[in-house]
Amino acid sequence: MASSVSLSKINDGGIEKPCVNVNDISTELAYHRKLMNDNCNISTDHSENGHSFIETESKANASLLNGKTTLQGSLNQGTSTGTFMKLKTYLHALRPWSLSCSLVPTLMGSALAYRSQWSADFSLITFFLTAFTVVTVHCAGNVVNTYFDFIKGIDKQKADDRTLVDHILTKDEVVSLGAILYMAGCAGFICLAFLSPAKMEHLALIYFGGLSSSFLYTGGIGFKYIALGDVVILILFGPLSVLFAYMSQTGHVDWTAIFYALPLALNAEAILHSNNTRDADNDRKAGIVTLAILIGRTASHVLYALLLFTPYSVFVVYGLKYSLWFLLPLVTVPQAFQIEKRFRNEHTMSAVPRQTAKLNFFFGILYVVAICCAKQLPDFSYRKH
Repeated sequence: MASSVSLSKINDGGIEKPCVNVNDISTELAYHRKLMNDNCNISTDHSENGHSFIETESKANASLLNGKTTLQGSLNQGTSTGTFMKLKTYLHALRPWSLSCSLVPTLMGSALAYRSQWSADFSLITFFLTAFTVVTVHCAGNVVNTYFDFIKGIDKQKADDRTLVDHILTKDEVVSLGAILYMAGCAGFICLAFLSPAKMEHLALIYFGGLSSSFLYTGGIGFKYIALGDVVILILFGPLSVLFAYMSQTGHVDWTAIFYALPLALNAEAILHSNNTRDADNDRKAGIVTLAILIGRTASHVLYALLLFTPYSVFVVYGLKYSLWFLLPLVTVPQAFQIEKRFRNEHTMSAVPRQTAKLNFFFGILYVVAICCAKQLPDFSYRKH
């Protein structure tokens, strides 16, 4: 049964195998079984290597695509972050901490209109338009102040406003921002003139009076530089803003609204006076004149205390004579004493203007709440006996 097979070389599918002598049938069957297994292993290896190559190439392409996507995402994120930082810079240039000086009188005039005999005509749309118009003009005035203080060499290395000193914005950007804000204020006024029951010429007289004052405070004549800035602030952030808001709602002029505005006007003037007292040395070197320079350091301390605490005396009188609600703003008295103490210390007075503005906001809000809630409001009408 046995047979002898002599193979010098077997070429199977291009794969050379060494010589094999097969002496019997069982050995031959085992040999062929081994060949089949080897072929299967080779086919599997080729299949696996091909799959591995394709998989490696796919992974490389996917990695490249992911890299491009990540780079694009980083660029988009960088652009978004840059835009956000730019907007934040513009917002900082508006000095938002000072906006209580215009916002609170607007609330005051609107509250008086709500308590008047024309309260049935009160409109929230008119209120928001009035607030928008007044605040945008105030912001524009702040930007103009920043520009001219830098141009005139007043804002230097020790200045509180760093917008142009540190090149956070360029001069052209500041000019453009101011122009945009004035245009926005005028657009708000036009809308307000159509909705308000007041005559357009009456509203325009007050509005453009306030707008021109916000510009001339440092631009043009420069009231700030000739010791008239305090007068402008007393009028602008007191009687004028209150009267504008009142007239926008009711369409009538009530001069008694001016008396309600006096506590707010005094508190707003305290902000300016603390700022001018702090910067008196730099202003003097720049060749400008402010009230703080004219009256000196000691008198400036006395004046600041009067501006800060006189409104509280008024509220005590109102509270005892008309309604206890007018005692509500007195809760800010402890804070006022702390700020006044810091004002007398040269090392701590640098932050006093902003702290006074913060006090002005809470003080004013509580005053507005008192006007809304009091059963009887102060009567400033003159009666002959």
